[in-house]
Amino acid sequence: MSHVVSAEIDANVLSVSVESGQRVDATDAVMMLDSMKMEFPVLAEVAGIVTEVVVAVGDAVHDGEPLVVIAEA
Repeated sequence: MSHVVSAEIDANVLSVSVESGQRVDATDAVMMLDSMKMEFPVLAEVAGIVTEVVVAVGDAVHDGEPLVVIAEA
């Protein structure tokens, strides 16, 4: 089963910490967002394998937009 990690705020992608094929644990940081000069970590909500990183550094994202897809392990 796949799980989509979505943005919770309107922000810019500051950094991406994962790539496709990488194993992550629940609560691992997958990327950092920047909004109004504040940094917000985005955490994996499930353990599994990253199957897709939907956004790149510098992209503007909006609340609810998919960021990373994780195949649950």
